[in-house]
Amino acid sequence: MEIGLYTFAETTPDESGNGSTPPPKRMRELVEEAELAEQAGLDVFGVGEHHRPDFIVSSPAVVLGAIASRTSRIRLTSAVTVLSSDDPVRVFQDFATLDLLSSGRAEIMAGRGSFIESFPLFGYDLEDYDALFTEKLDLLLQLRDDGAVTWSGEHRAPLRNQLVTPRPIQQPLPVWVAVGGTPASAQRTGRLGLPMALAIIGGAPERFAPFVEIYREAARRAGHDPARLGLSINGHGHVADSAQRAADEYWPGHEASMRKIGRERGWPPPTRAQYDLLRGPRGALLVGDPRTVAEKILFQYEIFRNTRYLIYLMGMPHRTVMRAIELLGNEVAPLVRAGVAERQLLASEAGATG
Repeated sequence: MEIGLYTFAETTPDESGNGSTPPPKRMRELVEEAELAEQAGLDVFGVGEHHRPDFIVSSPAVVLGAIASRTSRIRLTSAVTVLSSDDPVRVFQDFATLDLLSSGRAEIMAGRGSFIESFPLFGYDLEDYDALFTEKLDLLLQLRDDGAVTWSGEHRAPLRNQLVTPRPIQQPLPVWVAVGGTPASAQRTGRLGLPMALAIIGGAPERFAPFVEIYREAARRAGHDPARLGLSINGHGHVADSAQRAADEYWPGHEASMRKIGRERGWPPPTRAQYDLLRGPRGALLVGDPRTVAEKILFQYEIFRNTRYLIYLMGMPHRTVMRAIELLGNEVAPLVRAGVAERQLLASEAGATG
């Protein structure tokens, strides 16, 4: 299993705890975190796209390009690219360029976006939310094919025998689809034979199992082998030297973020009791010491048989995040890989004897 990180590049607390890290410094810290993730042996680093003042990245490809120049192995993905409000041609060109800069490590994680600021910013109507994504994903997938593209739709000017350059090293350029738990999205992704990234940030992970089955069944019906399709589980969490320390370090950022989003969306404010339940053995948050976090990742692997797990270390000072990255790469990842290998061996032996 691939283990990695993703970030929305929120404006994190500074080391004093009395203010936020200035954007130029926060950007430098972000690149340092990606460098350390590679050094610690992690497989993937993702950067999200937002268009609000509490996040500093509106163009993931630009930031990933900076990270590409400071790394050599780790895979670089958006997390996500809000494809509905972007131009697929420009998205393809940006990530093809990133692929060239990184010697073939670029990925696009395309999504519809959980925030809506980009729609009015770029002149799109929210009533077209689903149609925009469907149409633009279709064009993006055609752009990956070698040769000139002829295409027409309702929300973008047509292309007529147009060759889009530059061309990436990877053929095809990997495109994942980010899904938040809607059956229609899972079914569409499976039908297209694309790898899926499933976000689980609340509730019990088991309740998302039907979406994965819908995805794999749709893939089978469309003639794709589900065993060959990537599945990423994306979750929130933190790892520290002790479980109590992890819980105490993560709570302030989690509480502040959930409280702010809750005010915007009409949710009740979070409580410490709810948080402690979410970080419990069957909760969605991966907050604890290395063994606890590894066991929770393996618990979800038993449910989903996923090929990748990405964790979001949210709302903590840079120094705390750097220590979490060290632990995730040096202690959690080896435990997870060994656990997955053991489970795969047992499944293979059971199949052979069955």
